[in-house]
Amino acid sequence: MRSTWRDRDRDFQEELPGGETTRNLLLKTLRKTRPETKPNPGLDPIKDDPEYCRLQQILDCDEVYPGIYIGDAETAKNKKYLEMLGITHLLNCAEGNRFGFVNTGANYYKDITIKYIGLPLADLFTTDISKYFYTAADFIDEAISTGGKAFVHCMVGMSRSATCVLAYLMIKKEMLAVDAITTVRKNRYIEPNNGFLQQLAHLDNQLRRQRLRTQKH
Repeated sequence: MRSTWRDRDRDFQEELPGGETTRNLLLKTLRKTRPETKPNPGLDPIKDDPEYCRLQQILDCDEVYPGIYIGDAETAKNKKYLEMLGITHLLNCAEGNRFGFVNTGANYYKDITIKYIGLPLADLFTTDISKYFYTAADFIDEAISTGGKAFVHCMVGMSRSATCVLAYLMIKKEMLAVDAITTVRKNRYIEPNNGFLQQLAHLDNQLRRQRLRTQKH
């Protein structure tokens, strides 16, 4: 069983070159990185077709890293579009039937070939999203490492889903938090809440210390 970021952070107290990663540093990175405006992936924006025009208006999806897409709840429910994109793995970071959650579940996708995982995360400062960092990273990595594609979503695709994708890039691709945020934010407007940014900063410090220990040994 993996510990929380609070427990992990206590295990590593080595001084970090350049100092600790802080929430304010990550917030500044978000603010200075401007997303590029792009059409929804998989659709031809100049195609003269009423269905394409309708889809462009109702879908909200961006490829933020090769094979990884972040989108909103309505796009996650559009199974035809997911199939068009070639999505093999779907991560719902807001699973539930309350306000602010997306009540789909594995049964919703049982008629198409998509592997599903749902995380019952509220978009609140106090939510401990860190306990799912490695679960999310492993699931996304399974998609990418097998030549598949991962679609990660919450309600609007800005906070919960973005945080899980950032954790994947940090854990599996060994990106620093600043570089992960820059990579994703260039491709989509993301805005993890302050609590999530704090937990990403702790994850960054923990991973950096792990790498220092590995180098020393």
